[in-house]
Amino acid sequence: MCFEHDSSPPIPVISGAAVSHEELELEAADGNRFAAFAATPDEPGDAGIVILPDVRGLYRFYEELALRCAERGYAAVAIDYFGRTAGVGKRDDDFEYWPHVDQTSADGVQADTRAAVDHLRSLGCTSIFTLGFCMGGRLSWLASGWGLDLEGAIGFYGRPGPFTDGQPGPTQQVGGFEAPILALQAGADANITPEHNAEFDRALTDAGVEHEVVTYDGAPHSFFDRKQEEFAEASADAWRRVVAFIDARA
Repeated sequence: MCFEHDSSPPIPVISGAAVSHEELELEAADGNRFAAFAATPDEPGDAGIVILPDVRGLYRFYEELALRCAERGYAAVAIDYFGRTAGVGKRDDDFEYWPHVDQTSADGVQADTRAAVDHLRSLGCTSIFTLGFCMGGRLSWLASGWGLDLEGAIGFYGRPGPFTDGQPGPTQQVGGFEAPILALQAGADANITPEHNAEFDRALTDAGVEHEVVTYDGAPHSFFDRKQEEFAEASADAWRRVVAFIDARA
């Protein structure tokens, strides 16, 4: 698990900002229906963000993140991964997500992400980005190679290397990436080493992919959390980089 149940994004709420939001059921091309949460700014803009959660799928942290994005002028849709195995209903804090993670497939996640992209385009968004965390971080980078016509792919503390079953991960698939990459990594991550990040950086450079790999020394996995006050400076810098990355390309 990436964040605790009571975690929230370390992004200031904009006082007085009112954004429309709703719980959705989206349908992928294969007929799968899955839960999503959408937030839209009062003044329509060009930028749209597909938010790819951690291993637990869609829950409050990512709904809050969608709201914070919309307050800043970006339409955002946070998606769930488990429509095929867990349905679209709300889940409590005791949801056993690992059996559902084990049943996800690359094709399924691609189809669901494409449905979210299509939804954002239907709202008038012309510049689409993915933004993911942990499992969603690596999926966000991989989405750069899914033919979605993205303007950029952003990932927080994603694992760049191969999947646990040996299938190629982001580092091995950079040759197919079509959009710029922003990687925001935790320097004290127990499972993602500096060597992993350096290898990803080199592979992106060798493939000619526009990118930036940023590592926050001493920061743990899932440092981007309001409760992680010790890493507030890293979180603030990471969010500034996210906004700058999007604004430069939208």
